[in-house]
Amino acid sequence: MVDAHRTFVIVGGGLAGAKAAETLRAEGFTGRVILIGDERDHPYERPPLSKGYLSGKEERDSVFVHEPGWYAQADVELHLGQTVVAVDRETKSVRLGDGTVLHYDKLLLATGSEPRRLDIPGTGLAGVHHLRRLAHADRLRRVLAALGRDNGHLVIAGAGWIGLEVAAAARGYGAEVTVVEPEPTPLHQVIGPELGQVFAELHKEHGVRFHFGARLTEITGQDGVVLAARTDDGEEHPAHDVLAAIGAAPRAALAEAAGLALADRAHGGGIAVDAQLRTSDPDIYAAGDVAAAHHPLLGSRLRVEHWANALNGGPAAARSMLGQDVSYDRVPYFFSDQYDLGLEYSGWAPAGSYDQVVLRGDAGKRQFIAFWLKDRRVLAGMNVNVWDVTGPVQDLIRSGAQVDPDALGDPSVPLTTLTG
Repeated sequence: MVDAHRTFVIVGGGLAGAKAAETLRAEGFTGRVILIGDERDHPYERPPLSKGYLSGKEERDSVFVHEPGWYAQADVELHLGQTVVAVDRETKSVRLGDGTVLHYDKLLLATGSEPRRLDIPGTGLAGVHHLRRLAHADRLRRVLAALGRDNGHLVIAGAGWIGLEVAAAARGYGAEVTVVEPEPTPLHQVIGPELGQVFAELHKEHGVRFHFGARLTEITGQDGVVLAARTDDGEEHPAHDVLAAIGAAPRAALAEAAGLALADRAHGGGIAVDAQLRTSDPDIYAAGDVAAAHHPLLGSRLRVEHWANALNGGPAAARSMLGQDVSYDRVPYFFSDQYDLGLEYSGWAPAGSYDQVVLRGDAGKRQFIAFWLKDRRVLAGMNVNVWDVTGPVQDLIRSGAQVDPDALGDPSVPLTTLTG
């Protein structure tokens, strides 16, 4: 009965926010649950935006976390198309853009991240795109289909996961694709040059052109229409559309204005939270892309922008808001699909953190598992077209056990025998 008089407010209408609301009800919370999202669409999942939905293999309705009617059935109050402009910690309230003030007993910030922008001439042209929101994917899907019909050219700035997935989708429609990347291989900072080359070859086989070691300096056009993209080495690439896929930044301005502690750039920025996903204010929590959490297993603070972190972080924050004993120690995980290549990545091995890469399988056939090690301990693993191994890979990471690299690379040695 105590719960009935309490109000929990969730700011952010993405996967983390929606799963937090679901979990509050599943755990028996009977008070008010208010979910505020600045998009007019109901909460949705983001992976299809660069994968199945963008490629035309999935329908738009498939992206939503819940059926629209679920929110009323679960007594979750939705404020869609509304922006929270201020958090008042003294009065424990949030103010919306239309002037509405909502009181909270507990507040969850799940404001996500936003695409980084190109700071070059020409970004105001109609054919320059970003991909973060469903509306972006709606537009880009139409653009890729038109480029395919008209033999049009797409230039992508950035050979990260989003850039590569969009390149694969674009080639599926028949569009011409050029990817401009300052590093010498795709995903250079994420998986290193050797494995980055695997993805370079994959995309080249499907007709993608790469321009490595360069950055866009200008997008040229006429009458508002994109004509070309220029790079800092003097090259000019024909383009009808340009996608900026140069990373994302946490949407932490609301938290900063409220005086909450933020993480430094070395830890990805974002809102600093502990293992219980609590901020520096005991009644405010953060989850998803915007949260830089202390990770008990890794002994470090990290901010993870991937789907699984929103999927699992939202419910963890909800349970923490309810006073349950929470220690959010999930092994970071994400997946990608490009042409006939599928992969899963578990762990955390940023550039410079590892001293050895071990391959199990055949990288030439794109059927292998890669492991990143430090002092013979597995920091991360990526299975490419090899399935049902995520559990054993994550067990290796969790164990912290020293492993024999030769045994780790030997497909005849079961992974389950290497944890000690």
